[in-house]
Amino acid sequence: MDALSAVDIDSDPRVTGEYIRQVSNDAGTVTLVGVVHDHPASTYRVRQVVEELDPEVLALELPPISIPLFEQYANTDRCPPVFGGEMSAAIQAAATDTTVGIDRPTGGFFQRLGRNLLRERPSLQTVRNVVSDAVKTTKHAVTCRAAAAVGAHTSVRVEVDSPVSHDIDWADAPDDQARDERMQVRRSHSFMNAFRTASRTQASRLEDAAREEEMAARLSQLREEGDTVAVVGVHHLDPIAERLSSMGEPTSTDAVRDH
Repeated sequence: MDALSAVDIDSDPRVTGEYIRQVSNDAGTVTLVGVVHDHPASTYRVRQVVEELDPEVLALELPPISIPLFEQYANTDRCPPVFGGEMSAAIQAAATDTTVGIDRPTGGFFQRLGRNLLRERPSLQTVRNVVSDAVKTTKHAVTCRAAAAVGAHTSVRVEVDSPVSHDIDWADAPDDQARDERMQVRRSHSFMNAFRTASRTQASRLEDAAREEEMAARLSQLREEGDTVAVVGVHHLDPIAERLSSMGEPTSTDAVRDH
């Protein structure tokens, strides 16, 4: 059974091709799993894909320096873990010791973001928004690393982020979870379109482009170490898949189809 078939064997409505992409070339295969953060359907999907594919590399949309904290979250008898959402659930499900963060802040991200700003020359307010977001995300990553240091020397697990609240939980039927997840995706799109200012929209677009460029480049390197499963926000799913496909000579790009 190939990797694509392995993902597609589960008839559970939470594990369909709607939020899974695979990009393969001679170096290896990257399976992208899109998630709605802290949603039970996403957490279930991540666990199933990681367990079935048993990747050599697990890549997460997290800052590299925050990985130790999520590894601590995953080190529990609770399934899924209490803290860390789908990211710690992916770590818990993985047999590999190679777990890496591929999101900002990294040197590669800031280089790409700088090039994007120089190329587009946005308004001063847009630049201010970009800088503000960069400072905020860097502070958050450092906080995660500090929390991991506390956890490494004590039995305390520090919850850095409060879980995102959803209208559904693990006790609800799989069909209801999957339906609610799709609704959350639609709501997110509508919210961003309705309430963001023009400068905030442009700032987010520039940041997301730099993030997706850097994550795709990192995944292209990682698949040389072996088949890789990457857990990313659902809005990054197709842009990263498209960028990966354009790198090198891909042998195939697949959206895992619904049953």
